[in-house]
Amino acid sequence: MVPPRPVVHAAVFALAALQALASDTFIAAVYEHAVILPRAAHKTVSPEDALALMNRNMDILEGAIREAAQQGARIIVTPEDGIYGWVFTREAIYPYLEDIPDPEVNWIPCTDPTRFAPAPVLERLSCMARNNSIYVVANIGDKKSCNSSDPNCPSDGRYQYNTNVVFDSEGKLVARYHKYNLFRQETQFNYPKEPEAVTFETPFGKFGIFTCFDILFREPAVVLVSELQVDTVLFPTAWMNVLPFLTAVEFHSAWAMGMRVNLLSANTHNIRMSMTGSGLFTPGGAAAYYYNSETEEGRLLVAELSARPRLSPTYPPAVNWSSYATSVKNFTEDNTFLGAVRRDIFTFSELKHEDGNYTVCQKDLCCHLTYRMSNKNNDEIYVLGAFDGLHGSVIKYHWQVCTLLKCRSTDLSTCGQPVETAQTKFDMFSLSGTFGTNYVFPEVLYSGVQLAPGEFEVLPDGRLESKNSTSKPLLTATLFGRCYEKDLKHPLRNSP
Repeated sequence: MVPPRPVVHAAVFALAALQALASDTFIAAVYEHAVILPRAAHKTVSPEDALALMNRNMDILEGAIREAAQQGARIIVTPEDGIYGWVFTREAIYPYLEDIPDPEVNWIPCTDPTRFAPAPVLERLSCMARNNSIYVVANIGDKKSCNSSDPNCPSDGRYQYNTNVVFDSEGKLVARYHKYNLFRQETQFNYPKEPEAVTFETPFGKFGIFTCFDILFREPAVVLVSELQVDTVLFPTAWMNVLPFLTAVEFHSAWAMGMRVNLLSANTHNIRMSMTGSGLFTPGGAAAYYYNSETEEGRLLVAELSARPRLSPTYPPAVNWSSYATSVKNFTEDNTFLGAVRRDIFTFSELKHEDGNYTVCQKDLCCHLTYRMSNKNNDEIYVLGAFDGLHGSVIKYHWQVCTLLKCRSTDLSTCGQPVETAQTKFDMFSLSGTFGTNYVFPEVLYSGVQLAPGEFEVLPDGRLESKNSTSKPLLTATLFGRCYEKDLKHPLRNSP
């Protein structure tokens, strides 16, 4: 339906105003927050006690927001669960929830707090944004009443959603997103009936938003980037690090490179639960990142990013991920063995020499590697591995993975087990695979769980290559592919 003419004029004027104010770059921030947790998340507390805990966390977030604004940041992302924590029962989280209206209501909670039902958290977040002239992204819980006229209405008469909110620099609510892909332990929340592709425009680019586990699935993550063409993704997360492929900084940096988009990733910080790793990631790699599994301290990260990466002269070209691998004959493929990366059974081949060419295949995927080590340590073993299959114990989704990785010890049965340190550097490596998907994410991880920004590149024919000798010992170089069309039907999606 064509909107009335005044609306068209208003929309054109608003877009023209944004374009007039547009800048080529902007300063962004993410804050990794060591969340103050409730004493017993399974016990129901009073609304007053719930708000007291949330205010303690927001006191810390407010300090980070103020500091980010003082450093010139236009937008800041805070973590998933950053205001009240996690592992609640459905009943126990209820006092922490607020009824979050649709942003179309055009509401500034800071200046009009009584317009809707009491929402002290939304009011305070709105004031943080308004008082510091900065966009604020936060994760809280939304509650929506329902009744028997809705056949899916939960027995307690309400839906509860894991929700991201965005306030602009005036404090206006401009975005609300309900997490679509819940992690299996998030039983306190409901699945939205449909995926939400939430975007909003700013003078410094078009933004999209999703949460944590969403990044591993097509909707809404791929839809936002490939179809709606956002410039930057806002990503609150509570990510538990899993070596060798799924540490937060490793995978989130790889996803930004593979999707050729900015990703502002803010993780919670809890070393007991292996939660750390935040960053400002770009199509060319990490602009800034933080990973610290030793202390309980949070961290503010600030960096300048391209506002519209697709228009940048340094924007990376599109990649045909299987072009090179399908054009060459297989290298040596002998003495392969099976090994487990958690529950996933990989086909591995040991790299027995300091340099060489190897091929390893599993099902439809063949992985090719050319390499030369510079200081092979006799106490370390590296393998080339391939995996082509379903991952996950409950929610099953399809991976294709080619990886050069260090084994935990010289015992081949440890290949694929978590390891954080290495001593062997490489003069060069070139990794490719016969991927059946366009969605492949390139990862390079150094000893100490450190990234390698600027030290590798992806060629248009799909090869992941080191530019020079690695500056640090190598843990893994990986091409991580997602075949979304082969995912199994979600077993929990229709549950009320």
